[in-house]
Amino acid sequence: MAGQHCPDVTTFTRNQAKMADSIPLNPVRKNSRKTAYYNAGRPARYQIEDESSNLDEMPLMMSEEAFENDESDYQTLPRARVSQRHRGLGWFLCGGWKVLCTSCCECLVHTCRRKKELKARTVWLGHPEKCEEKYPKNAIKNQKYNIVTFVPGVLYQQFKFFLNLYFLVVACSQFVPSLKIGYLYTYWAPLGFVLAVTMVREAVDEVRRCRRDKEMNSQLYSKLTVRGKVQVKSSDIQVGDLIIVEKNQRIPADMIFLRTSEKTGSCFIRTDQLDGETDWKLRVAVACTQRLPALGDLFSISAYVYAQKPQLDIHSFEGNFTREDCDPPIHESLSIENTLWASTVVASGTVIGVVIYTGKEMRSVLNTSQSKNKVGLLDLELNRLTKALFLAQVVLSVVMVALQGFLGPWFRNLFRFVVLFSYIIPISLRVNLDMGKSAYGWMIMKDENIPGTVVRTSTIPEELGRLVYLLTDKTGTLTQNEMVFKRLHLGTVSYGTDTMDEIQSHIIQSYAQVSSAQSNGNSATSTPSRKPQPPAPKVRKSVSSRIHEAVKAIALCHNVTPVYESRVNGASAEPESTEADQDFSDDNRTYQASSPDEVALVRWTESVGLTLVNRDLTSLQLKTPAGHILTYYILQIFPFTSESKRMGIIVREEATGDITFYMKGADVAMASIVQYNDWLEEECGNMAREGLRTLVVAKKSLTEEQYQDFE
Repeated sequence: MAGQHCPDVTTFTRNQAKMADSIPLNPVRKNSRKTAYYNAGRPARYQIEDESSNLDEMPLMMSEEAFENDESDYQTLPRARVSQRHRGLGWFLCGGWKVLCTSCCECLVHTCRRKKELKARTVWLGHPEKCEEKYPKNAIKNQKYNIVTFVPGVLYQQFKFFLNLYFLVVACSQFVPSLKIGYLYTYWAPLGFVLAVTMVREAVDEVRRCRRDKEMNSQLYSKLTVRGKVQVKSSDIQVGDLIIVEKNQRIPADMIFLRTSEKTGSCFIRTDQLDGETDWKLRVAVACTQRLPALGDLFSISAYVYAQKPQLDIHSFEGNFTREDCDPPIHESLSIENTLWASTVVASGTVIGVVIYTGKEMRSVLNTSQSKNKVGLLDLELNRLTKALFLAQVVLSVVMVALQGFLGPWFRNLFRFVVLFSYIIPISLRVNLDMGKSAYGWMIMKDENIPGTVVRTSTIPEELGRLVYLLTDKTGTLTQNEMVFKRLHLGTVSYGTDTMDEIQSHIIQSYAQVSSAQSNGNSATSTPSRKPQPPAPKVRKSVSSRIHEAVKAIALCHNVTPVYESRVNGASAEPESTEADQDFSDDNRTYQASSPDEVALVRWTESVGLTLVNRDLTSLQLKTPAGHILTYYILQIFPFTSESKRMGIIVREEATGDITFYMKGADVAMASIVQYNDWLEEECGNMAREGLRTLVVAKKSLTEEQYQDFE
């Protein structure tokens, strides 16, 4: 480090040198270490000509403590004679070659390890040749070694443990005639067998990883070109390609969602391989490309996507979509809802996207750490025991040499005793351990009680036997994640699984009154009609109205989309959402949502008579027990987040024009929002103690003025 600062020493002028000669200083004793410290603190342009002071040994800076200690000797420093220092042969011999070698090595390491700077990019739809830079190949590689690094890498991983290193040193010592004890094969054969077993095991694991990577990279996808669809491998996909991904197919690269076969303009994806969550995520296609009449029109427009530079965060994205061939140009902002990250799976419909990130720049790869060699606790314990036995072995050898009185070449005798006592550390233990691990891995994969189990790392199968506590969340991990609606509590009355028929009768009665009002020419309403009803207690009417409002709130406040499998074209046809005038067959309807909780709620409202039959980005439709269709326009939707712990939706009823804000969420988040009552916290606690997941649903009626102010 000091050598790198030598150029500063020569930065002075002759005038400054003369000024330095005129400074009166008192002499002190030679070889003063404090003098070196003082000179290090002074400007480097003044250099003391003293054979005992070496510039390369001077500190780069003086600490405050050192400066305070030197203040007493301020008046006792030697007279300075300044001389210009040139970089010549003397400098090179005195240490300059070290500086040059170090600088060259650092430069070489920096060049080899230099990562390509990630930048934002402009991607033209269907034109990879227009990319400004060359982007990485879209190939997945999880291998730890290659042909060149396999043998050195495995040997390094083995000999970094004291046990194997010990046997290697002992085996190598037998090549020295004065230390040779017995035959060479008695030392090299066990060590070679251990290394052979380890290499074979690592080679098998590496071949398996290579096969998995090859299988992933060889998956075929449909690429949209000017001439039509072309089949390409996943590894051949480039930035700017238009890729078609079918239902239940893995997304090969990070893409922007352009089109879908779903008429709603949205689709669901499964992200469990990316973030570990089993809930489906809703993704929305770019409105400009979704509105195009045909798929081939993507090449008839001039459009591009501006995407931010690749980053780790999988829950955010910033970009924009621009279509230039319009007057004025169309600009759309892009967010996480318009993205399709690699390693996710399309859960509904067929999607078309433009690739923006490939290979090492994909979100899934950026969040994946490099594969490391896993070492089990058993190996670490064996390594510690080996060190302890080696120390005992050395102590025993010293005792044997001491009993001989340290006569003759006692150091050579000491090493020979160490070799003689090497059988205290059994190499057969390591052989049996490696063979046992291979057998454990094979038995796990062949176990009929756990079919389909894959042993990805054969070095730590025994770690499964060390498990004492299993800490995990319950939903979807220890359960099948199939949710069932169990209880509805309205404050004064509670309904369970055995009284759900009462709720159904209330719903049928409420909408029967609405149907009767419609037959008289009145508009349908979502609340019970005010026509004269059969005599009933006032409390009964209140409960019936509250049940009706609660069921309607649950049927509207969600992100569920009904899907109908088409039976006309067979299994190859894509599911599509139906229109309001289509025959809604209950046996052909399935629900798609981001959470099984949402599906359970909608299925329950269907069971009590209020069925969700259609939904798109702007409206949803409910079918009453009498078969009438109620249409609600979606004005605003507030998706669920882990921070807010709630979701909301603002809808306008088509028949009456009433605007209602529905919200549902966790009790801890909703307790401070809803109108105060004395039963919410207590009842939520009671249901939670029964093992039920609680959800609070609320509503607020809005006037047109209130909504316009909000909007």
